Amino acid sequence: MTEASKIREHMEVVGADGVHIGTVDRVAGERIKLTKADSGEGAHQGHHHYIPLSLLAEVEGQKVWLSANSDVAVSFEEEESDPT
Repeated sequence: MTEASKIREHMEVVGADGVHIGTVDRVAGERIKLTKADSGEGAHQGHHHYIPLSLLAEVEGQKVWLSANSDVAVSFEEEESDPT
């Protein structure tokens, strides 16, 4: 079983430094779709953000660990307005 196939809805996504980045909505293709609740404020509010699976380090318990620290990982986030 690959690490990506272990990712489940509502798992916490954290950077290599242990800082919370978001909560998994689902895996969408080659990206982890985060819940809208973690979308931030202002112009970012109400949008899903996506983290590329290429940043995935491991899935351990209820946490998805990324290979990059949180400040670097969020720079890779893609934002997409999505009605779901």
